[in-house]
Amino acid sequence: QAMPTIPAETIEALRADGACVIRGVFKDWVETLRSGIARNMAEPSADVKTYRGQNGAGRFVGDYCNWDRIPEYRDFIFNSDAAAIGKSLMGSNTVRLFHEHVLVKEPGADVPTPWHQDQPYYCVDGTDTVSLWIPLDSVPRERTLEFVAGSHRWGRYFRPERFNKQPLNENDGLEPVPDITGNRDQYRILGWALEPGDAVAFNYMTLHGAPANTSKVDQRRAFSLRLIGDNVRFARREGVVTSPPFRGVRLAHGAVMDAPEFPLLTA
Repeated sequence: QAMPTIPAETIEALRADGACVIRGVFKDWVETLRSGIARNMAEPSADVKTYRGQNGAGRFVGDYCNWDRIPEYRDFIFNSDAAAIGKSLMGSNTVRLFHEHVLVKEPGADVPTPWHQDQPYYCVDGTDTVSLWIPLDSVPRERTLEFVAGSHRWGRYFRPERFNKQPLNENDGLEPVPDITGNRDQYRILGWALEPGDAVAFNYMTLHGAPANTSKVDQRRAFSLRLIGDNVRFARREGVVTSPPFRGVRLAHGAVMDAPEFPLLTA
């Protein structure tokens, strides 16, 4: 089976806007990933985060770094076209796994994903980064992941917060995320209605967020694959919590990400 060709305009959209959509590239993997998420939800890791909607309504569950114990995730990461697609999008010679992140919003999970960048949470520095956010349910435009076009090129690091709006690190010296929701007309906001097996690709520095799942019947399962390329290096952020914590990684600050936790997917 031939590797899907990523159109030049899609790659250019990612470079210019910090986010782009790729239609249907993972439709053959939807059932595999759904099975993996079912296993993950039944056997969550110690790092699982669960937020409840108002009045105990549906859950918003996030879990990560489970690929080494969930065979469906491993199958997708090592045997799908994801690494090759990441390579094209980043223009990188190498692609490593950073981690996978699963996000499940049950019906009535009226907990929005607040606007944030991913990179300030992470133990990485560098610009060769891409997340592939793959919905496993239909996502209408009004409930989709949204992006502030061009925000990955602002050169600004915003304060990481937990999804309940508590800061990840008190007094970290970083500036708060601007009030995008209250000033939507001041930004070019991108978002797409999505079908299972589509992918939204975005840079780790791109501001993004998602509304609550107000549907009483539809869940929203998403598998997000975080990939890193040539110029990414390990970042030790002294005195602060990173998410994921990667407690066992012994790399020095500025080191190439050559560790078992970050397997090389293409060379």
